[in-house]
Amino acid sequence: MRWGLVWPLVAFLVPSAVIGFAIVLPRAGYGGVNELSIGHAATLVGGAVTYVVGVRAARKERPRT
Repeated sequence: MRWGLVWPLVAFLVPSAVIGFAIVLPRAGYGGVNELSIGHAATLVGGAVTYVVGVRAARKERPRT
C-alpha cells in the first residue's frame, strides 16, 4: 500500500490509542491490562483490519483503462 492510503489509518489509530490508553482509561481508574483495555485494543485492531481489507477490495474493483 502507498503512504497516501496508509495515512488515514495512522491518523485514526495514533490519536485513538493515545487518548484511550494514556488519558481516558487511566483517569477512569481502569489503567493496566484489563477487559476494557483489551476491548479498546481489539477495536483498534478490528478497525485497522477492516480498513486494509476495504482498501484492497476497492483497488481490485477499480476499472483499469
